Amino acid sequence: MLASIAHSVPPRSYGPWEQVASTLTEGLVARGHDVTLFATADSMTSARLHATAPAGYEEDASVDAKVHEALHIAAVFERAAQFDVISNQFDFLPLAFSRLVATPVVTTVHGFSSERIVPVYQAYDDIAHYVSISDSDRHPSLTYAATIHHGIELDRFDVGAGDGGYLLFLGRIHPDKGTAVAIDVARRAGLPLVIAGVVHDQAYFDTEVAPHVGSDGISYVGPVGPVERDRLLGGAAALLHLIDFAEPFGLSVVESLATGTPVIAFSRGSMPELLRDGVTGWLVADADEAVDAVARLDRLDRAACRIDAVTRFSAARMVADYERLFSRVISGHVR
Repeated sequence: MLASIAHSVPPRSYGPWEQVASTLTEGLVARGHDVTLFATADSMTSARLHATAPAGYEEDASVDAKVHEALHIAAVFERAAQFDVISNQFDFLPLAFSRLVATPVVTTVHGFSSERIVPVYQAYDDIAHYVSISDSDRHPSLTYAATIHHGIELDRFDVGAGDGGYLLFLGRIHPDKGTAVAIDVARRAGLPLVIAGVVHDQAYFDTEVAPHVGSDGISYVGPVGPVERDRLLGGAAALLHLIDFAEPFGLSVVESLATGTPVIAFSRGSMPELLRDGVTGWLVADADEAVDAVARLDRLDRAACRIDAVTRFSAARMVADYERLFSRVISGHVR
């Protein structure tokens, strides 16, 4: 299991790629597989841990990203003959090593940060086994072995009553995620808004978010760990996910459903795949529709949100999907 080394595995707060790598690793070990996790030295796992980086480069400024990513990826491929399959949860760079080993590499594409990285995926399309995390994120020029939606450990999320009287924004503070739009919608809907997440665009935070904090019920609580995340999600009337890009997945959306909290989201990217409009949330086209959707939250059944998360987004389902794919790849039944 080749994880990212931006953060530890599992991440302490933000780190969706690392969280997926952790969930998949622990699930495979629980199912009796012999797994080696390549991650940072401060990671925690029941698998065998191999580490070259002492900590995540986003968490420790002394860790040089380029240097440690090179050592990290090389460590996996130097030992490739020891493994039946390599699960690449890193990104496109490990593909450059994939022709040098006989061990098949299954690469989960966690989204395309830019069209500029697509040529790397195209260059290895003839031997690669690509997994998309949603059908909406499939690139038309690539061949995919499967679409596997992320799964979460449901027992880490308690069903909440949604009685906190607030709306919630949970995610990185960035124009793509629509933090400022969430502020506008909450203010117009007449409800407080709690903003939780790491700042990924300081200028955006300083100009579009910070000036509103402390007025009209707008609060910013910073990045949150699992316990606080669970509490905030369970107490919210709804999660506002008013994204300004075609998001490949959205872990916070399924985490919200796991606590019984519906989601109001712009109908972009994977959102129509994740949400059942009128059942687990509302898919809207703009801020005006989002404000209207807040007024219709009482039509949604929080129990239905939890049931949908259990049925469609459990860690057990995700692990079983990968297990089947790995078996097919190892046996040569899928390219």
